Amino acid sequence: MSELIAINVVIADRTYRIKIAPEDEETVRGIVRLINEKFMEFKTEFAGKDIQDYISMVILWYATRQKEMEKQPIPEDLSKRLNEIEFLLDEKIGQ
Repeated sequence: MSELIAINVVIADRTYRIKIAPEDEETVRGIVRLINEKFMEFKTEFAGKDIQDYISMVILWYATRQKEMEKQPIPEDLSKRLNEIEFLLDEKIGQ
């Protein structure tokens, strides 16, 4: 298990110090960037709202996006390859 590293992330002009695995840093920073972009988009589109409103909109958007991604079927070539790997693992375990 790798040691956690502390990083600072800024979301909606607030800084948060979090600890993450080093291999997750790029992913976390990409998600933070996406959240901030969506925050600014909502802030521009729905002027006059409270910061909490924008954060809530971003959370709802992100959760909906994740749910939609779960519904997407696995591409056939990937499914075939996964089945091949599963078969090979079953053969190896059976030995």
